[in-house]
Amino acid sequence: MFTILTVLCLVFTLHCSSVPVKNPQIQREWMLISFEGYDKQDLIKSNAKIDLTSTIEDGKIKGGAFMGCNRMFFSSEFKKDGKVKISGIGSTLMACQDMKLEDSFSKGFKNMTNYKVEGHFLTLTDDNGNSMKFIAADWD
Repeated sequence: MFTILTVLCLVFTLHCSSVPVKNPQIQREWMLISFEGYDKQDLIKSNAKIDLTSTIEDGKIKGGAFMGCNRMFFSSEFKKDGKVKISGIGSTLMACQDMKLEDSFSKGFKNMTNYKVEGHFLTLTDDNGNSMKFIAADWD
């Protein structure tokens, strides 16, 4: 009887473990391809990207960004209604020769309120019509 009870407890415990929530449509690495007046080739040269590959915890994804100099970090919450909330933006503090893209990105990124995923593209927009367009890094 003890053996059966032990096995049942073990099975129950294994089935109750939490499974990380995954949203493969969002949780990818995204390369920035369109932002303000920046040329696409300059964005590619800077290796401009955001990383949303970490697990979702309490509905939020801890993300990272790189615009050619400092590593940035943030928290993001993608809602089913197309709304996004970006918060807790911070970065390393290296002084680089050209930080214009990084400065523009961090100022604009925190204001993004909407998102849309179409195929391999992620577009973020704010309430004033400003946008950032990304392409999935794993797309050929």
